[in-house]
Amino acid sequence: IGYRIFTDAGLFETFRIPTKEFMNYFQKLEDGYREKPYHNRIHAGDVLHAVYYLSTQPIPGFTQVNPEDTSDSLHKNGSSSDTDSDSGGPSGHTPTVTPRASFTADDSYGILAGNLPALELMALYVAAAMHDYDHPGRTNAFLVATRASQAILYNDRAVLENHHTAAAWSLLLSCPQYNFLSQLDEAEYKRFRFLVIEFILATDLKRHFDFLVEFNAKVNDSDAQGIDWSAEPDRLLVSQMCIKLADISGPTKYKNLHINWTYRISEEFYEQGDEEARLGLPISPYMDRRSPQLAKLQETFINHLVAPLCNAYGQAGLLPGQWVEEDEADQKSDGDISGNESTNEGGTADEDESGNEVAKLPIKKSRKMVSKLTQHIKDNHEWWLKVLEEEAKEKAEKEKKERDEKKKIDDTEMETIEEEEKEIEEKIELKNVKPKEKKKVRLGPVSTMVESDQLDDSSQNSCQDDDK
Repeated sequence: IGYRIFTDAGLFETFRIPTKEFMNYFQKLEDGYREKPYHNRIHAGDVLHAVYYLSTQPIPGFTQVNPEDTSDSLHKNGSSSDTDSDSGGPSGHTPTVTPRASFTADDSYGILAGNLPALELMALYVAAAMHDYDHPGRTNAFLVATRASQAILYNDRAVLENHHTAAAWSLLLSCPQYNFLSQLDEAEYKRFRFLVIEFILATDLKRHFDFLVEFNAKVNDSDAQGIDWSAEPDRLLVSQMCIKLADISGPTKYKNLHINWTYRISEEFYEQGDEEARLGLPISPYMDRRSPQLAKLQETFINHLVAPLCNAYGQAGLLPGQWVEEDEADQKSDGDISGNESTNEGGTADEDESGNEVAKLPIKKSRKMVSKLTQHIKDNHEWWLKVLEEEAKEKAEKEKKERDEKKKIDDTEMETIEEEEKEIEEKIELKNVKPKEKKKVRLGPVSTMVESDQLDDSSQNSCQDDDK
């Protein structure tokens, strides 16, 4: 993927990159990704492809800047400074590149790559390839909680992002056969390294909302000044937003791909939860495999992270898509990005009674930008909402069934108790019944006694006569 992208973007020729060293390094870089369910070499390739897509696919209404028309010409190294600085030294001549896959004859479209100096574009692609190098499959919070060596080294701040950057860069410099940047001069190398570091550190989700607020203040708020493509900080911010969107772009894909990545990240989360349980640590949210919350995880992830980022990026006019023309009274809304629209007017002419042409009123048609990325986010979010509804329904039915079964058991137990109580009451009643009183009488002068109830009435009368 890296070789194809660098070829299509013309970066090999622009920076005289030695192919052998390039292939050696990228192969070794790929080998350094661990066999984890999510953070593996496939994810790295996916993010690399995503930044290439976002930077080279046609963007409706995008303002394409001609480097020759800017005071701080964009064909410079990405730095307008005449002196050395932390972000790079004096600029050398490195022209912009237009990837071959991005060609479009329609001037109402533009591409992001056309507004970025070649060095910045190359840094963006390399950062995407490096951005999760040697990922352990655990979160920053886990590494801090377990006092991992990386957390100690980087003072608990952006632990993984710092590790990915430092480890990937150490690999590059570990062997001359890996150094594909050997033809860069000192200023270019310094600027390139600065950009790669900034791009990778931007993927730390702990800073997600800070970037979002800064970006909206720059381009989307009511008093926003917009992007100044001649200003380095503005181009840096745009590229940071680009790699951030690429890094969490799972929900922007077709449903089958999105679900595949969802299962991968959930399994990696469960593995961390298992280790947390073994270590006696509290299991992190969504990481307990005994209590899966996959739909809730993705619904929250899309609603709070991906959608706001993608919408902000699209409202700034940076999202690839296409114009869709439609009648003003019948405008589509699904998948649209608000604010990206234009109006075309057209009309025809009729002749009046004298043969003179009379122009008809123009028919107004509006066109809106439609992006399949936002449409996929919408579709996937709705799908997870349906899953949540089904889960809630199943849970309610299960709880009702459990209540009914419990009630049935309780009723059975109550009947048993009532029967036992009834039996006990009957026994008590029997015990409380007094036996019939028996009298003893003497029969004649002898001392023979018989029970009175053994005598009939005539015998009793006879005995009474004898007594007298």
